[in-house]
Amino acid sequence: MSSIVTEQGILHYESIGRGQPIILLHGWINSWSVWRDSMITLAQTGRYRVYALDFWGFGDSATGSTTTTSSFQIKSYVEMVHQFMSTLGIQCAPIFGHSMGGTVALQMALQYPDRVNKVVMVGAPIIGASLNPFLQLAGYSFIARMIWRYPFMLSAIMKILLARDSKKVRAMIFNDVQRTTIESFFRSIGDLRETDLRDNLKTLHIPALGIYGVRDNIVSPSNAKLLREGVETAQVTMMQHSRHFPMTDEPELFNETLEHFLRNHES
Repeated sequence: MSSIVTEQGILHYESIGRGQPIILLHGWINSWSVWRDSMITLAQTGRYRVYALDFWGFGDSATGSTTTTSSFQIKSYVEMVHQFMSTLGIQCAPIFGHSMGGTVALQMALQYPDRVNKVVMVGAPIIGASLNPFLQLAGYSFIARMIWRYPFMLSAIMKILLARDSKKVRAMIFNDVQRTTIESFFRSIGDLRETDLRDNLKTLHIPALGIYGVRDNIVSPSNAKLLREGVETAQVTMMQHSRHFPMTDEPELFNETLEHFLRNHES
């Protein structure tokens, strides 16, 4: 376990491998562990040093006394990644993100084009309106606090949303949500709900890859079309047998897609 200290709190990360740095970002109520298998696969190529971060308020990243409500917004998580790269001396790197992490990765590439040379979005919303209605509701304080007060409600919602997912996915989510703070729970998804990056896509000129599960019920796969139409350099892979976690649903194809993208766009 590794970490750096920031003004907002402790930023936890895991790393493996040697070579070119790659940064991986997780989604809402997840942690770095969503990327565990992909980290190992990428590191085994012998070409990459892979870093997976926990956002503030998620996983093992602890919030500090100076943490504010704005610490759980997309722009704050972008600054978190930027600060992480500066602290570790990573000048430029590919950034991959799943779900909310994909939105952060995309925003990072748009805001700091000199720090990101490739970007991958996995089941990531480009517009917040594409989120499942249950997730959009979770962004309202009074609803989130009621769910937090009565854990059986959160459990019931998770069971509905994940009813068709694998046992591995369900176990991962139920484990990660227990380490999520109430503030990060509703403020991050509330900010994501209001996000709309469509008008900025045309300014992205680095290699970009979108991976979407055709059966995704958390983030609409229609975001793939937005990415394809908005970014000239974008490639899109639709995974026919995947839902919101293609890295778990179709791991071999998922990892092959990542490696192929990296090989075709080596610096």
